[in-house]
Amino acid sequence: MLKITNLSKSYGAQLLFDDVTFALSPGERIGLVGRNGSGKTTLIRLILGMEEPDTGAVSMPTYYRVGHLSQHIHFTEKTVLREACLGLPKCEDGTDLAYKAKAILMGLGIAEEQFDIPPQALSGGYQIRLNLAKLLASEPNLLLLDEPTNYLDIISVRWLGKFLRAWKGELIIITHDREFMDSVTTHTMAIHRGRLRKVSGSAGKLYAQILQEEEIYEQTRANDEKKRAETEKFIARFRASATKASAVQSRIKALDRKQRLEKLADIRTLDFAFRAARFTGRFMLETEDLSFGFTPGEPLIDGLSFSVGKDDRIAVIGPNGRGKTTLLNLLAGDLTPTGGAIKRHPALKTAYFGQTNIERLSPGNTVEKELMEAHPEYSRQEARRACGAMMFEGDAALKKISVLSGGERSRVMLGKILLSPANLLLLDEPTNHL
Repeated sequence: MLKITNLSKSYGAQLLFDDVTFALSPGERIGLVGRNGSGKTTLIRLILGMEEPDTGAVSMPTYYRVGHLSQHIHFTEKTVLREACLGLPKCEDGTDLAYKAKAILMGLGIAEEQFDIPPQALSGGYQIRLNLAKLLASEPNLLLLDEPTNYLDIISVRWLGKFLRAWKGELIIITHDREFMDSVTTHTMAIHRGRLRKVSGSAGKLYAQILQEEEIYEQTRANDEKKRAETEKFIARFRASATKASAVQSRIKALDRKQRLEKLADIRTLDFAFRAARFTGRFMLETEDLSFGFTPGEPLIDGLSFSVGKDDRIAVIGPNGRGKTTLLNLLAGDLTPTGGAIKRHPALKTAYFGQTNIERLSPGNTVEKELMEAHPEYSRQEARRACGAMMFEGDAALKKISVLSGGERSRVMLGKILLSPANLLLLDEPTNHL
């Protein structure tokens, strides 16, 4: 079905793939795993033809249809149902297939009373669900899903899992939810050290194999280095001895023939600390009879009063579309209340990581420039330090936002926050893409 041959891809000095080959067989459902920035999203873009490989080829039959979940929101129809029906394949006998779109919408938690409202009236999370519904309704041969469980509640995740387990075509899925991935896939494929490894079974099984192989490799390398050192010591000791000349020459030739194993490079992990600004007061902020609504007469938040004290750690929970993100936008000052007030302590310094803030990054900027534009008071050296903390070291700091994966963009947002000392963090779905 899908075949990738001798594929290589790099960005500057960063090599993502080096001469990799794999095939996707009929009915295979693959979980694609790898560290942020390893190339998972790039591989998807190469399959879609959105990027060109440096070498190698991506091939598939001419009839083969590939569908992918886009994070880009663009709606053209007047109602949610009509928008979802855009994904339905054409039916030659004129049969109305809208019932399929309705079933998928309801499975993803979009209620029937929402079918006739404009797509733009949905919350951000529900707009992502509508995009997913359009994709599932289109019934492609190959389904490419990049973090499909983001913005889904537990009921919708269960429905999606059941849908994907019954999927008759091929599937490649990227998700940080390892339990969900293992429940819907037949195979796991890892991008690791510029190579692709594919096995039948779970991600845990694959990583256990990789760990075992690398341990054996390192043991073999260490033993080889020990023997090499002993041989070199023998050669140095008896090089000038006429009686040992034959043995010395034999060992020199043996060393030349034996390939030297390179030490495996250490793999960095994300390691950082938020910069805390000092706060000595009792309450950081207080809301009094806070109200807000996007539509007049239909308040999303009504008469809400609460306070945030020093050292409080507050979880905001509730079904999608009930105003969790809106509340954080109000507290961050991105929205203005329609009623009531928010009282902020003069020493309050907030840092806001929003689920839609990633879309505010400038695609044409490099990582370094994005950080410097957000904080022009800081030097390039300080911006580079923040880049390094977010694992954008060296030339990686010069990558453009447009080519970054969702996980890498999340790290850029974290980098922007790290440059600003804060005493109140507002975090909206901070683990999405991580």
